[in-house]
Amino acid sequence: MRVDWVIVGAGFTGCTLAERIASQLGETVLVIERRRHVAGNAFDYYNEHGHLVHKYGPHVFHTNSREVWEYLSQFTEWRPYYHRVVAVVQGKQVPLPFNLESLQQLFPARLANIFERRLVSEFGYGARVPVLRLLEHSDKVLRSLGQYVYERVFLGYTIKQWGLRPEELDPSVTGRVPIVVSRDCRYFQDCFQAVPSLGYTALFLRMLSHANIRVLLGADYRDVREDIHFRKGLVYTGPIDEFFDYKHGALEYRSIRFEFVTLDEPMHQKVATVNYPEDYNFTRVTEMKHITGQQARKTTLIREYPERYEPGANEPYYPVPRPENRERYNLYAEDARRLGRSVVFAGRLGDYKYYNMDQAVARALKLFRDLAKM
Repeated sequence: MRVDWVIVGAGFTGCTLAERIASQLGETVLVIERRRHVAGNAFDYYNEHGHLVHKYGPHVFHTNSREVWEYLSQFTEWRPYYHRVVAVVQGKQVPLPFNLESLQQLFPARLANIFERRLVSEFGYGARVPVLRLLEHSDKVLRSLGQYVYERVFLGYTIKQWGLRPEELDPSVTGRVPIVVSRDCRYFQDCFQAVPSLGYTALFLRMLSHANIRVLLGADYRDVREDIHFRKGLVYTGPIDEFFDYKHGALEYRSIRFEFVTLDEPMHQKVATVNYPEDYNFTRVTEMKHITGQQARKTTLIREYPERYEPGANEPYYPVPRPENRERYNLYAEDARRLGRSVVFAGRLGDYKYYNMDQAVARALKLFRDLAKM
């Protein structure tokens, strides 16, 4: 087979690039996907009870980028949705990220008010303050609050999620779980928050429906690369260490095991996701009907059990951001540069970098503009 472009991976990065190349440049694209479905980790399907579920855990789209929003809106209508999460702390369900409402629910009113005044005075209303920053603060009242949140909300969840203590991770990870100095209990504060009205899989199928795009599912690129030839370039969104046959050693990832449970009741949780930082082996439980808006007599929950990534046994979901992993990735990045402009690495696994969905699309749109100049 001979095409203009080969793209390995049918997630947000790969499909955005395939659609742009096909529709804007009029060039042919072959998308190769190891799994037997498109949409990457955003893949959703209807289970035996008719519930629309996210196979790889809950995906809620949120962005401040009008460009990304308008681009994806070509392929879907949206169901507006504001994600809400609570954490079970000392037997109480409190809003997450930890905020001023969480304070009021966990502490006596007098102490909660003291914490609130100190937070507002020091950081300003609306600020997002990393927990580790509070632990280092000169104010002993704020340090004591930071210690409480660290021990009750942050520490146990981080160890379960990453297999590491917070101090062992890059600040970019710990900064994503702040104390929020406000009473806004939405999990995200982005301008655009929604889920595709017909699901993510339907969105991706529309993205790939262009006549210039072919899709090969259930195929490993390494097994078919001798039979496929590209005239312009290869975009690889799989693991960069795998592409180079692990010549510098394997990069570290975390995986997740998902357990689906259907209950014979209309609704089980008050909000979509309940986090368990202190109890149980799983980190969180998500009830899909909150997100999809479906009406049904039964309800389906997803429990998440983080685990070590083992190639061939499970999926690599999260690059583990530690200095030694970045150093190893840099060796692979140098190998990638030696290949020239005809081979491009992108996406969470190709860049060895955590991306939200909108960030993956934004990165792909920028990359397309660069490729179009070639």
